[in-house]
Amino acid sequence: MASTDSGTQLPAASTRKERRVPKPPWLRISLRTGPEFHAVNNMVSDLSLSTVCQEARCPNIYECWNERTATLMILGDTCTRRCSFCSVGSGRPQAPDGAEPGRVAEAISRMGLRHAVLTSVDRDDLPDGGAGHWVAVMRAVRRVNPRTRMEILVPDFKGKGQALEQVLDERPDVFAHNVETVPRLYRTVRPGSRYEHSLAVLEQAAARRDHGPLRVKSNLMLGLGETREEILESMREIHAHGAEILTIGQYLQPSAAQQPVARYAHPDEFTDLARAGREMGYWHVEAGPLVRSSYHAANHRPEDLAS
Repeated sequence: MASTDSGTQLPAASTRKERRVPKPPWLRISLRTGPEFHAVNNMVSDLSLSTVCQEARCPNIYECWNERTATLMILGDTCTRRCSFCSVGSGRPQAPDGAEPGRVAEAISRMGLRHAVLTSVDRDDLPDGGAGHWVAVMRAVRRVNPRTRMEILVPDFKGKGQALEQVLDERPDVFAHNVETVPRLYRTVRPGSRYEHSLAVLEQAAARRDHGPLRVKSNLMLGLGETREEILESMREIHAHGAEILTIGQYLQPSAAQQPVARYAHPDEFTDLARAGREMGYWHVEAGPLVRSSYHAANHRPEDLAS
């Protein structure tokens, strides 16, 4: 059992059959599906694209799609890892789709995005972890949308530094890799991943700032069984390894197949963590119960916040 600062015992992250913690009122969302929502939904379907909004059952899908923005997920909708918090399907993926880069570029053009966010499933079945396909997608997006800023949320490529270098060579505007949780919980929450690998990914990306403007970003979740001090320590380590922007949100159990929520953090806790992050030296911390890595992503760069 883990404990909070106040000594309250939190359920272990690996417990699956415990009684669910009731959702608090601040997690209510509006299920609004207006014309813009349907336009994005139809476009995603017409272009045979995957979005993390759908696959990860993001609670912000109604807000984002009504604003004609979405996080596009490349390399298919089947992941080679089985993280206990994630609802994306796992198994044996199909080969990368050579036509996908063009469809992604077209989708970004249709939505008129000034800031596009791309992510992918883990592809440990591929020798380069999917890095070559990432490069093809990024080049297609830049060719069709030269004025669109590109934010990429990448996997750890199983610690293959050369694969990551290929992606970094394409010079994204924002580079994101999510640490997600504290090191004590990695074996349960992110089997197949390593906390040290995630920190190394951030550090490798941050080293590229010597060659041009690049913002480095990561994400943490609350409610998996971590303590406050563990979260603060991970925030310090993530910043020390080069991340300047951090998002912090509440873990929400997508379905009965994923691990249950250990606790729901009060909005005041997120406010306090955002203040602590700024004191640590982060340029920006976006923290709140419904915050996800790409939520309000277009405004996460410090130059945008200052304007």
